[in-house]
Amino acid sequence: MGRPLLFAAALFIFATTDVNAQDAAEMPPADGQKLSAIIAKVETRPDFRYVSEISWDATDGYRVVYHTTDKARVEINYDPVTAEPK
Repeated sequence: MGRPLLFAAALFIFATTDVNAQDAAEMPPADGQKLSAIIAKVETRPDFRYVSEISWDATDGYRVVYHTTDKARVEINYDPVTAEPK
């Protein structure tokens, strides 16, 4: 009975460690700007009306989709560290 339990515990630790490492690679950088600061920049853009989507990608940074007063859809990727458009 001891070996199956030991095997199950080792398998759990291995699986959990792998998931945590993947999560860390996909998270915004620790020295990055707060998302609220990036959205505040978006809200100052000409003819801004509302934000409809926000997503995160480790390669492209934050993707913000917003709409303007003339109903245009605008999509911009922002660098997470500088909070500047890419």
